Amino acid sequence: MKKRLSVLLALTLTVSILCTGLAGCGKSGTQEKNLTKVTLNEVAHSIFYAPQYVAIEEGYFEEEGIDLDLVTGFGADKTMTAVLSGEADIGFMGSESSIYVYSQNPGDYIVNFAQLTQRAGNFLVAREPMENFQWSDLRGSSVLGGRKGGMPQMVFEYILKKNNLDPETDMDIDQSIDFGATAAAFSGGQGDFTVEFEPGATTLEREGVGYVVASLGVDSGYVPYTAYSAKQSFIEENPELIQGFTNALQKGMDYVQNHTPEEIAQVIAPQFEETDLEDITTIVTRYYEQDTWKENLIFEEDSFTLLQDILDEAGELEQRVPYEDLVTVEFAQKAADR
Repeated sequence: MKKRLSVLLALTLTVSILCTGLAGCGKSGTQEKNLTKVTLNEVAHSIFYAPQYVAIEEGYFEEEGIDLDLVTGFGADKTMTAVLSGEADIGFMGSESSIYVYSQNPGDYIVNFAQLTQRAGNFLVAREPMENFQWSDLRGSSVLGGRKGGMPQMVFEYILKKNNLDPETDMDIDQSIDFGATAAAFSGGQGDFTVEFEPGATTLEREGVGYVVASLGVDSGYVPYTAYSAKQSFIEENPELIQGFTNALQKGMDYVQNHTPEEIAQVIAPQFEETDLEDITTIVTRYYEQDTWKENLIFEEDSFTLLQDILDEAGELEQRVPYEDLVTVEFAQKAADR
């Protein structure tokens, strides 16, 4: 018995030494002692950003030498503040925020280096099923909307104007409710319609108090909805770190492009412990079928021009800003070419 224990102890010690001295024994086979901590502040924690969570759960950031600290900002204004103050290294939010900052202070401005989503991720929810919904059905109604100047609200207004509706006179849009609280307000009886991200839309449907009648992502067309950005100085000082971060994201994008919604849902489920797997699968399928995620992370100039067009139409653009100043495609291009 003693001999057997001695053998087992010797084997355990040998494995321990090999794990410590060679390549580590984690899922991705990376050496944790060599990881660089990076704080990422995301605008919201949503299944809409599935490729990012795939990259986290599959260990792609560790493979690139990154120890990712994920923080949720709960709003683009808070995420941008975290990046500008140095509380976060990288921000993930609507790129309109970088335009606002550049217009106010073109010093150490925010540069977008990777675009994740190419469609809006929210849905219009009604109180009753409307199989033949038309946007004109909103005329004379009350709608729970988003923050003035934010991408969700601007894309919503962009769609309304495309359908010959005036957001100010043809309906009452309530913009007083905090981000993330509109589903609860709608469930409590406020509004005839509400514009919801997931899992809010699916939750309202499951509870029988709301019904998805339109996808803003489908009806707005391709829009550069969310992107990763950092201060110009941080990117210049840490190009290898930004490249590794972008590489990890591209691996997440590749996974999403080559796997089913069911497989994607299984991988990202640990990120959404309060949402059951069936709902996660339903939500991923919605986003998957409307071509939400790009094949690569390259933020094209045409997309940036469209973004400024939307801002201009919403009355939120003081002046046009140079694409070359606020977007770099260097890292996304290299990640795509790997």
